[in-house]
Amino acid sequence: MTLLQISALLIVLAAVFGSINYLVLRLPSAIGILIVSLAASLCVLGLELLIPGLGIATRVREMVTGIDFSDALLEGMLGLLLFAGALHVDLGDLRKEWRPVLLMATLGVGLSTVIAGVGFSWIAGAPILVALVFGALISPTDPVAVLGVLREASLPKTLETKIAGESLFNDGVGYVVFLVLVGIAFPGDESHASGLAGAARLFVQEAIGGAVLGLVLGWLTFRLMRRIDDYPLEVLLTLALAFGGYELAVFLHVSGPIMAVCAGLLIGHVGTAKGMSAETRDYVEAFWKLVDEILNAVLFLLIGLEVFVIAFDVSALVAGLMAIPLALTARLAAVSLPVMLLKPFRETEAGIIPVMTWGGLKGGISVALALSLPDSEWKPLILTACYIVVVFSIIIQGLTVGRLANRVGRAPDLV
Repeated sequence: MTLLQISALLIVLAAVFGSINYLVLRLPSAIGILIVSLAASLCVLGLELLIPGLGIATRVREMVTGIDFSDALLEGMLGLLLFAGALHVDLGDLRKEWRPVLLMATLGVGLSTVIAGVGFSWIAGAPILVALVFGALISPTDPVAVLGVLREASLPKTLETKIAGESLFNDGVGYVVFLVLVGIAFPGDESHASGLAGAARLFVQEAIGGAVLGLVLGWLTFRLMRRIDDYPLEVLLTLALAFGGYELAVFLHVSGPIMAVCAGLLIGHVGTAKGMSAETRDYVEAFWKLVDEILNAVLFLLIGLEVFVIAFDVSALVAGLMAIPLALTARLAAVSLPVMLLKPFRETEAGIIPVMTWGGLKGGISVALALSLPDSEWKPLILTACYIVVVFSIIIQGLTVGRLANRVGRAPDLV
């Protein structure tokens, strides 16, 4: 199938499954599309078991494997989704909460990687470096899913800012940590840095380079927008910044996710306030909300279809089920330590630890990172375990975190 045919098919399926969800399930759009997509995929697999000669599952599997989910997300959709998410985060509020956000996105990701990695080594018997790679890819929270949940829950502004800010930045940090660990665990893979020196160099290059590139491109775009008062062109400029800037980051070997977040924050704060008319601001916000919703639907559709590439092996399924409480434990530590370190110096919101632990949803980036691993004996196991954790996180945590947040995250003095 050509790229255009694949794109058309995905859009049609997302629209059909979204309609089924709206008319029948009435769940939040992205979660509903994932459930319908996963159910349809499992029905096809079940039909193949009942009628082995039918061949439908084989054809669908060939189609799904023909879609490079990892490249589609990591080098395409992710930049647009992160830019759209960052665009709507108030930089003034984020500046007030920079300490917990920074600690959770750095120290928290590192701690989660170690805990999940060591635990996975014990669960699966994998070498510790390979297991740490699993810890790195399962540690980032999915800003797409997290920001969608925030729209459903009425949280104190400070807690909402922490959750949104951390979900945006730990994506980029987690991706860099993953690249570093893959370079160490799979030294024969030429696409990643090898050795500790190369890993350290890669971390600095990716993280700092991505931030600098995002701020520079965001500032140049803002300066250009100040000289223009034409909303179609200004919307196009923001799209060029998000899409072109992300691809430039990939070309320069710096972090595309961090670039997209920094550029989105700058345009969302300085650009909308000083570089756009009220009419342009409305169109830019509406455009990026629509882009976010459409890509969100396609992404969760793809996650549901990726069930065709996982290994239905008993040991892999058991490891995946055991990885669910492991991932939650790692997330609890990643949230609790920064909160405890800052508690003597600042007030903490009611329910911050349970809400941010249960609300740390995993998503497409974890699956994409697992699919991008070099071929090895451990890749099928890691992919299956990762997929099970992600599906549990999106469906179970995603459908219940709003109620948890409204129950424990709303203290009377914070409302």
